[in-house]
Formats: sequence, C-alpha cells, structure tokens
Amino acid sequence: MATTNWTIDPTHSEIGFKVKHMMFTNVSGKFNEYEASIATEDDNFENANIEFSANIDSISTNNTDRDNHLKSGDFFDAENFPKLTFKATSLTKKGEDYEIAGDLSLRGVTKSVTLPAEFSGLMKDPWGNTKAGLNISGKINRKDWGLNWNSALETGGVLVGEDVKLNIELQLVKL
Repeated sequence: MATTNWTIDPTHSEIGFKVKHMMFTNVSGKFNEYEASIATEDDNFENANIEFSANIDSISTNNTDRDNHLKSGDFFDAENFPKLTFKATSLTKKGEDYEIAGDLSLRGVTKSVTLPAEFSGLMKDPWGNTKAGLNISGKINRKDWGLNWNSALETGGVLVGEDVKLNIELQLVKL
C-alpha cells in the first residue's frame, strides 16, 4: 500500500480544552499554534502514524492575565517546556469510531493516554483537495503531568478543577 501524508488545515481546526473554575463553571481555552505529521496507508486511518505538537505560548483563554499564569511555572512552565507533544502508538477502529492511544508530553512528563476519536470520513472541497475530519475528545487529569497549582476557596473547594476535558476538531488535508 502507498503512504498518504496529511497536514492540519488550521483555518478549520481547533485544539480546545475546558477546565472547571470555582467548581461549577467551565473555562474554555485553545492553542493557536500547532503542527502535525500524519501518515496513513492510502486513505485508511487505522494504524495511522500521528505526531503532534502545540506551542505553549499560543495558549488562549480570552484572558491575558490567566494566559500568562498558565504559561508560568505554576502550570505549563513555557520558558522551560515550550511545547506539548503527542505521538500516537495506535489508532484502532472501535465500531464506527476510533480509539487513539499515544504518549502525551507536558512540562517534561510523558504519560500514555487513550482517547475516543470520531472519524467523519473523506470529502473533496470545492478546490479539489481531499479532506478528512477527526474529532478527538476525552479527559485527562492535569496533576498527572505536574500541573498542580490551585487555590482554596473560602466556601470550600478549589479554584481550578483537576480534570481537563479535551475537544480537538481536526480537518486534515491530503498532501
């Protein structure tokens, strides 16, 4: 089989996340600068080779003070660890959808994760490009990667939740 290479279409993709704030609402954020190398056997995404990285300095939660705090040593420590990376170890078909497993590295710590992925199929855009859609979701515990900062609330509980919900919408372009 022939190898097919893909790249992320950044104008139609988003690397997003949500974290509980004050134990009852979510704060959303995203990374604005990222890149990926994706290789498949023809157009078959099962067992695809996927490598991804995002620039920590590109984090955006629509609040400059919060973004700067997230980049600081309290959280991502962007000065010493400027990128988060993910290298897939498998992409396995599970019924109609997929399960993606791999090594996620944040703040110098690498942990294996397995996340559900929905494959939307292939389509030609109006300019003749072959596109593929992939939605990756799930959640991770930020403390597993050493993102431990928090602040106790006077009413009980903490300011920042431990679970990070991932919502990654990818539109891929066949090279």
